[in-house]
Amino acid sequence: MSAELHQLGVADLSTLLAAKAVSSAEVTSHLLARVAAHEHLGAFLCTDAELALQQARAADERRARGEALGALDGVPLAHKDIFVTTDFPSTAASKMLAGYRSPFDATVVAKLKAAGTVTLGKLNCDEFAMGGSNENSAIRPVRNPWDAERIPGGSSGGSAVAVAARLVPATTGTDTGGSVRQPASLSGVTGIKPTYGRCSRYGMIAFASSLDQAGPIAKSAEDCALLLGAMSGFDERDATSAQQPVPDFDALLRAPRDGASAGRPLNGLRIGLPREFFGAGVAGDVTQAVRAALAEVEKLGATLVDVSLPRTELSIPVYYIIAPAEASSNLGRFDGVKFGHRAAQYTDLLDMYKKTRAEGFGPEVKRRIMIGTYVLSHGYYDAYYLQAQKLRRMIADDFQAAFAHCDLIAGPVAPTVARRLGSQTDPVAEYLADIFTLPASLAGLPGMSLPAGFAYTDNVGGLPVGLQLIGNYWQEAQLLHAAHSFQQATDFHLRTPEGYA
Repeated sequence: MSAELHQLGVADLSTLLAAKAVSSAEVTSHLLARVAAHEHLGAFLCTDAELALQQARAADERRARGEALGALDGVPLAHKDIFVTTDFPSTAASKMLAGYRSPFDATVVAKLKAAGTVTLGKLNCDEFAMGGSNENSAIRPVRNPWDAERIPGGSSGGSAVAVAARLVPATTGTDTGGSVRQPASLSGVTGIKPTYGRCSRYGMIAFASSLDQAGPIAKSAEDCALLLGAMSGFDERDATSAQQPVPDFDALLRAPRDGASAGRPLNGLRIGLPREFFGAGVAGDVTQAVRAALAEVEKLGATLVDVSLPRTELSIPVYYIIAPAEASSNLGRFDGVKFGHRAAQYTDLLDMYKKTRAEGFGPEVKRRIMIGTYVLSHGYYDAYYLQAQKLRRMIADDFQAAFAHCDLIAGPVAPTVARRLGSQTDPVAEYLADIFTLPASLAGLPGMSLPAGFAYTDNVGGLPVGLQLIGNYWQEAQLLHAAHSFQQATDFHLRTPEGYA
């Protein structure tokens, strides 16, 4: 049994744990050994075997006492190092916060702890979640298990790789402009960004406050539903947290649609295909895989309709004005005075600020701080930031116009498969890879990526391609139901990179 434990998802492990066919301590020990064996991937920044086994044994004791336990009790997972934790360092993969220990847990972490999960450790990411490749980590890059010379996507690259390499059944991530969906796509796993405000941002190290949102990454939509249910809910400590009831995502994922049948579970579902998502900028092998996945969705009963999101191209300049502007404000707190890195030698307070920030921040973070400071400066605020906010509202309006004709929107997650590490030196070209994830982020809509096939043009063994589904506000259950129906009919989400089975 132990040789197969790492192949089990959250739902499967939950069933075995409930039946006492395996103990949480046994699962945790097995996964800790796998994390150590595949340390070369760079997915984990830190682990604590003693703490994890202590939590696992406590879960086993609760079960032995016959306590009423939830589905996640005793299930191991790991957190992106953007969530602050009392039990592990919280660094945002930056030299600026090297060794920092938080006096409290992020709300998402606290909720999952309360659900009985076992924390294996903290996961690598782009520094302060700024990047789409996980090459911007100040510690080390993360490698894609499908091809170790390629990026896993970012900024939640460590979270996606930990699941793809079967080091842990599920992880937490954050999505500001696509940082759950893009690495999920490039690494061949499932990830969902809920509606902005569904999960509390309290205790998430802030990048762009009006965009940051927590989300789970796992093998399947079923597993994501279990995690999202535990992570969600109103938090009075977060001013952007929404007072929305939390549905039973797991139950709704299985609930049949009106008029549906076993063979056609998506009967009556209208899926919009924006013409802007299928243009010349998408690699042919990606388009082919996405189209094949959509043909499968049609077989399941869904109807495909053409829609338009005319301001899709504008999402890149809009995002890369708004997000850096908010980042420049949020990262002002890292000045060497109260916490974090402080320069060892300086002459006065201003010199300490300069040297601390020069030493502590990496190149991409500095770039975004400078862009953000520029667009917020006197004389440029109206010309750039204010105009970007107006366009952001128009992008959200485009989605509402499209949803008048469909229930969900579908398309590729990224225009290409995972590129090679170090192959992109132009930051603007790197930003263009976010073209299909940024619109939903700017609108605050829920979106997810699910494994939809493989592209073989650039790699003999095949590289994962993700299908993106976008829903209207608070429609995560509909997204998860459609994704689960697709995964019941396909096996892309079950495939494991060679050498990691």
